[in-house]
Amino acid sequence: MARKVTAWVGWIWFAGLIMLSSGVFNLLSGIYAVGARDIGIVEVGTQILLLDVNSWGWIHIAIGVLLIVVGICLLAGQGWARIGAVVVVGLNMMTQFLYLPLTPWWSIVVIALDMVVLWALVVHGEEAEQAS
Repeated sequence: MARKVTAWVGWIWFAGLIMLSSGVFNLLSGIYAVGARDIGIVEVGTQILLLDVNSWGWIHIAIGVLLIVVGICLLAGQGWARIGAVVVVGLNMMTQFLYLPLTPWWSIVVIALDMVVLWALVVHGEEAEQAS
């Protein structure tokens, strides 16, 4: 028996668009970090933590490219893209969590958006596959 596709399938398109925009922002911030060659200084209690921003830049570039490619494939209705999107968005959440000491507000916003994207992909992903 075929299931009826509901308006909830729009959440998958929302997820794809958020992935595209997040990928572009990751790409741009990664390019800046690679070009800046700065050292991030974070105070943790009474200790100081030095972070190599250049390495984080390359990580953000790689994840940004993955987010863009998988986001485009998700919007195109590729069946594999839903699973790929869950993996890539999960990776993005982990990198943002690790980047939290340097950019706390931005990381919190991205983590929250990634949680919404994961919810959309997991709960309403089958409908998107049926619609395409």
